[in-house]
Amino acid sequence: MIRVMLVDDQELLRAGFRMVLNAQPDIEVAAEAGDGASALAELRRTPVDVVLMDIRMPGMDGVEATRRICAAPDGPKVLILTTFDLDEYAFAALKAGASGFLLKDVPPGDLISGIRAVHSGDAVVAPSTTRRLLDRFAAHLPDGEWRHAADPLTAREREVLVLVARGLSNAEIAERLHLAEATVKTHLGRVLAKLRLRDRAQVVVYAYESGLVSPSGRPKG
Repeated sequence: MIRVMLVDDQELLRAGFRMVLNAQPDIEVAAEAGDGASALAELRRTPVDVVLMDIRMPGMDGVEATRRICAAPDGPKVLILTTFDLDEYAFAALKAGASGFLLKDVPPGDLISGIRAVHSGDAVVAPSTTRRLLDRFAAHLPDGEWRHAADPLTAREREVLVLVARGLSNAEIAERLHLAEATVKTHLGRVLAKLRLRDRAQVVVYAYESGLVSPSGRPKG
């Protein structure tokens, strides 16, 4: 059973999501909160697997709450709810450790599959969409903060990292590099482990912040 927390200051929206999610045989809404601070307090009492987090709330917003949740070891995954897919707050939440984002008017089926994907360790936003988001807000990225942080990677792992950041799926990377898809998954798993990243969304952010990928999507160097 996937235990979910709903965090949104709109009670009506929470009620709608609760009805959709509790109708699933493998999902249970275990907790709710109306702002970030209440969510953190509730998490200390109620263990959950996935937090469905509104991004703009009074008091502590979803970005700060996400940062604190993702900083904790073995904490739940965070899936951000936003109004626009090119939202500076969604960009900040991805940097803070969110596993992806969904629009608030997401169809019920996409919401359900998104929660299941996050729970299984995947990012729920297409890498190409994440890259468009980062392209728009690239001016906010620090200059070379992690410039040499990819040194632990092999040449092939670095190649896979860059292609993930450019928005390619595992199947597309496999075709590009003439590898089996399972081999690409293995390389990506090693990238995540070596760089201590949570998922594909964090790989994209990392590639930009390290200078490995430019805002145009072309690898640097």
